[in-house]
Amino acid sequence: MLGSLLLAASRNALARRVVSGLPPTRRVVDRFVAGESASDAVATVERLAASGLTVTIDHLGEEIRDAEAAALTAKAYVTVLDALAPLGLGRRAEVSVKLSAVGQALDETMALEHARRICAAAQDCGTTVTLDMEDHTTVDSTLSILRALRADFPDTGVAIQAYLFRSEEDCRDLAGSRVRLVKGAYREPASVAHQSKTDVDRAYVRCLRILMAGTGYPMVGTHDDRLIAITEMLADRYGRGQDSYEYQMLYGIRTDKQEALAGAGATVRVYVPYGDDWYGYFMRRLAERPANVAFFLRSLRGK
Repeated sequence: MLGSLLLAASRNALARRVVSGLPPTRRVVDRFVAGESASDAVATVERLAASGLTVTIDHLGEEIRDAEAAALTAKAYVTVLDALAPLGLGRRAEVSVKLSAVGQALDETMALEHARRICAAAQDCGTTVTLDMEDHTTVDSTLSILRALRADFPDTGVAIQAYLFRSEEDCRDLAGSRVRLVKGAYREPASVAHQSKTDVDRAYVRCLRILMAGTGYPMVGTHDDRLIAITEMLADRYGRGQDSYEYQMLYGIRTDKQEALAGAGATVRVYVPYGDDWYGYFMRRLAERPANVAFFLRSLRGK
């Protein structure tokens, strides 16, 4: 129930104003967001890379319905990629892109062209792009844009959300490519998505099995010890070395586990968001784990 309320609040303008106006909020946001500028993001990449972790950078923002704002988002990605290029990090630092932030709701062709520009900048930097997946109404459009991008940038990845009923079939179609598997962080109706934690977990394992049995590169988005153990079991079953898949975890969550996995030889990629449009991302992080809510409430009491 609490998770559903927080997900609803993530798209509520009044809740945005109230939460954003709380003095302690910035301190809590800093746990999950690397900063507001490209230089903040690059500094975080350097720090994480020095500790043996890899990174995917997300410029915060979504559901943009203004062509100028969409162009500015694409430019922000090019700027951060240009700043990364001299560091020579290659695939240790990629970027994640929400297509709704580059005009998907306005014009798919516009979103595709902006995404092409970002992919070209990533290629020049020696890295690649993963398309984030948003609510269920955008899945077909996102996969269509993915297919178009892969004609020129075949390493472009995509996120698939296990809680959607359709996702097992999508995983079968994509099992020969780079796929980030996540549980899903949007409030979806029972007509299209599993609702209970148990059903979502089971769907995740079914999708994971498909990807690990395939010929592509699974990117396992989880902080769950049980799902990590299942991933390792499936890797052994299908003869996958540690360089043939990776774990992905969120910036500021379970940093001890991130470091432990990397220390054991696994590839661990940290999802690093930056920018000033942090509200929707922040509320979904609170919805995902009760511990995040407790952390936020402790900060309020501390104030």
